[in-house]
Amino acid sequence: MQKQWIYPDWPAPSRVRALSTTRINGVSRGVYSGLNLGSHVGDNAVDVAQNRTLLREELPGDPHWLKQTHGSTVAYADNLAEVVEADAAIARRINTVCAVMTADCLPVLLCADDASVVGAAHAGWRGLAAGVLEQVVDLMEYTPGKLMAWFGPAIGPAAFEVGADVRDIFVAEHPQSATAFKNKGGDKWLADIYALARLRLQRIGVTRIYGGEWCTYEDSQRFYSYRRDGVTGRMATLIWIADEN
Repeated sequence: MQKQWIYPDWPAPSRVRALSTTRINGVSRGVYSGLNLGSHVGDNAVDVAQNRTLLREELPGDPHWLKQTHGSTVAYADNLAEVVEADAAIARRINTVCAVMTADCLPVLLCADDASVVGAAHAGWRGLAAGVLEQVVDLMEYTPGKLMAWFGPAIGPAAFEVGADVRDIFVAEHPQSATAFKNKGGDKWLADIYALARLRLQRIGVTRIYGGEWCTYEDSQRFYSYRRDGVTGRMATLIWIADEN
């Protein structure tokens, strides 16, 4: 039986807690069937609220949800009193839960070796190109070599088709990004979003990177996928610093 939650397999400090949801269980119906956590995708609001209640049982506090825009704005979750437009969040206080929602885009979690700061980023190709990962690392104000990252479920390299314009954006800034694209014929390319994110993190000194083995597009039983279904639900990837006691 498939598990409802995915826990990062990374050597993070014991005080750092994190999980990524799947669509397993939950009360949403129809195209949203399962544990849809997105309140902005057309699902029944009562069902979404119940799904969020199920998730809340696994957390020390309410998640700080963001209004994601595929950009590079980072929010300070410790100070959030309302939903803000941002594609990433960082926290330094105990039990402040950073959260990002995805349905093909790449969720990235980061933490410091001493558990003093954590971060979560929504990294689709637009966000990656805009520098959302670089911005998160910069605002965490911690030596990049002493940070580690984990990639949650995203669309895999055999399913993520993009145009030459997308490839050109990445290669123009970072020529090595060409290794993350495979030509499918003409102007069509298959992009490895995991590889693109890995290259960007490594370039700024974050070299301990884990996860990245899923394909949301190919696994309809476990994951929502916007590319596959169009109208669909959203999953969440969350991280927080736990109390020592």
